Amino acid sequence: MAKSMYSYVREAWKNPDATEVKALLWERMQTWRREGAVVRLDHPTRIDRARTLGYKAKQGVIVVRARIRRGGRRKSRYIRGRRTARMGMRRITGGKSIQRIAEERAARKYPNMEVLNSYWVGQDGRYKWYEVILVDGSHPSVRNDPSLAWVANANQRGRAERGKTSAGHKGRGMRRKGKGTEKTRPSIRSNANRGK
Repeated sequence: MAKSMYSYVREAWKNPDATEVKALLWERMQTWRREGAVVRLDHPTRIDRARTLGYKAKQGVIVVRARIRRGGRRKSRYIRGRRTARMGMRRITGGKSIQRIAEERAARKYPNMEVLNSYWVGQDGRYKWYEVILVDGSHPSVRNDPSLAWVANANQRGRAERGKTSAGHKGRGMRRKGKGTEKTRPSIRSNANRGK
C-alpha cells in the first residue's frame, strides 16, 4: 500500500536533526527570532500534526506561532545559610508547562477564539516555538461542522486557562487512571479542600 504525503512529513519531523528539516528550521528560526511573540500564520508549518490535532483549512480556524522562553522556574538564590543541595534552587520547575503558557498567550491575543490544541515546531538555546490552533466558536462554518461545533459549548469557554487542552490534561495528571491517581480528579486543589 502506498504511503500518504502526511506519513512522509510525519517521519521527517520525528527526528528533525537527522533529516533535511534541520536545515529548514535553521533558516526559519532566523526569521522567527525577529518576529513578535505571537504571530498569525497563513498555514501550519507541520500540516500532519495540525490535521491530527483537529486543524481544518476553513474559515473560523486559524494557526498562530507562539514564542516562549526556555528553562525552569527563575528563582533567586536563598540568602541565608544553606548548603547548595538544600537551597531549593536547582530542578525547580513551574506549575505549568511551557506549552500551556504558549496556549494561554495565544488565547489572550485572540479573545474571541478558543484554543483547540498546540504542537512543537522548534527551539534554540533561548526560546521554544509552538503552533497553536484556535477556533472561533461563533463562526457559521464552525457551528455547521459536527467535528468542531462542540467548541461553541459554554463549558469549553477558557479552555487554555482551565487546562482543558491536551497539554493541560497532561499537566493536571489526567493521562493516567486508576491506582495512584486518586487525588488528581477533578483537580489536585479541589481534592485538597474536600476535608475542610
